Amino acid sequence: MSPPLRTSILGLFTAIALVAPSAGAAPDEPAPAQGRGPAGPPAGPEGDPLYVAGGLTADTVGTRAVATSYSAKASVEALRAAAARVDQAWVGFVPRLTGLARYTRLSSFTPPAVFDTQGVNFVGTRALPGQPIDPTKVFPVPLSQGGFPIVVDNYTLQATITVPVSDYFLRIDQAHTAATHATEAARQDVVAVRAKALTDGKLAYYTWMRARGALVVAKQALADQVTHLTDAKNLFTAGRTSKADVLRAETGVAGAELTVERTRNLVELSEKQIRLAMHAPDTETLVPGEPLEAPLPPMTTALKDLEAEASSSRPELKGIDANVEAVRQQVKIAKALYLPQVGVVGNAILANPNPRRFPQKEEFFPTWDVSAQLSWSPNDALLAGPAADEPGARLAQIEAQRGQLRDGISLEIMQAHQAIREADASIAATAKQLASATEAYRVARELFNAGVVTSTTLTDAETELWRSRLEALNAMVDARVARVRLDHAVGRDVAKLPGG
Repeated sequence: MSPPLRTSILGLFTAIALVAPSAGAAPDEPAPAQGRGPAGPPAGPEGDPLYVAGGLTADTVGTRAVATSYSAKASVEALRAAAARVDQAWVGFVPRLTGLARYTRLSSFTPPAVFDTQGVNFVGTRALPGQPIDPTKVFPVPLSQGGFPIVVDNYTLQATITVPVSDYFLRIDQAHTAATHATEAARQDVVAVRAKALTDGKLAYYTWMRARGALVVAKQALADQVTHLTDAKNLFTAGRTSKADVLRAETGVAGAELTVERTRNLVELSEKQIRLAMHAPDTETLVPGEPLEAPLPPMTTALKDLEAEASSSRPELKGIDANVEAVRQQVKIAKALYLPQVGVVGNAILANPNPRRFPQKEEFFPTWDVSAQLSWSPNDALLAGPAADEPGARLAQIEAQRGQLRDGISLEIMQAHQAIREADASIAATAKQLASATEAYRVARELFNAGVVTSTTLTDAETELWRSRLEALNAMVDARVARVRLDHAVGRDVAKLPGG
């Protein structure tokens, strides 16, 4: 921007301190120079400095907005939940251990005889095998008088380990991978939410600055209308204009006063938005510290390069890619229902009596067993198709959303890129318009006071000056807003987040 154009824009703000030419000064009598003094920081809407060193900047507001954002805090908790699901999935790799303690009371009854002797008595001997039996040393064996003993109080302590061999390859690993990708998606969501909070904070700051500048312009317009009214009254008193010109000027003053009030409300609303973004208390004084007239770096990056940068930087794209991989693993888990399950089961039993010991004896006795089993259910095979269709449809949906997101980001980048070029061009153009409108107003006022033109001509010049001031203000704000939006569209705001 050339120095004369920058000076014209600076005049928009330094005029705040000067407000306007003195209301009652004659066109050929300039305001006394000693009343102005050296120009300091431009005055704000209510007489406070428009910006001060150490005041709020867009970066400051964005950083505080990130630190206090409720959406960011909610996304962090969602990330914690996703990380917990990864831990749950990891437990699936550990063989399943179960313990059992059981007491059973059986009903008592008289067991039948094991052998029916039919009146024949059995005898036994203690002679070793192969030795002659001494008939005098045999003894009767009363087998016909009962059976094996029954233990009615049963105690069992059992530990079981189950190793789902096939699930390790078909389900558990896929579930853990899906949970890991889902956690990465949640992590990228945290980054995206924090980046949005940063951008929204900056945009709220510039909305506030736009409102404050609009109030400045409204007060300048009011000062111009008051000057117009004073001039009209002086001319009417001198008999050089009609009462209609005075009434028209009074109407202009009333309209300008209403505009000031409306703009003041807008300033208060935008300041409230700033406080909510930062969650700043009402007792904190908010003063801008960023000059709008400061020069900005030109846009030199090509559109294709910006799109390529966004593809590798936008957390939303990374998050949706992670979600795609997570759902793909869920499809694999569902299709595993087609296949049989292979598992190994081991048991360690301490029982009283132990059922594997015969005959039963009332004492604790340990045993163990290991088995390998292959199971398959046709019901599971029938369920596999529909079970895989649900995540498959969700996968197709997410992939479509990914394409839609890429298109939206591409359009977002182009809009921000064009907005920067347009705003930069507007800064130069509106500076010329403002300089021209300022001079046109000065000439129109002189001609009006000389009785050469009517009040309508002066009103048109005032309106054009007011419009030029607003457009100059909007051009400077739009240039900053467009750069903030481009940083967000490309993903550069991620690197600017607090803590990296």
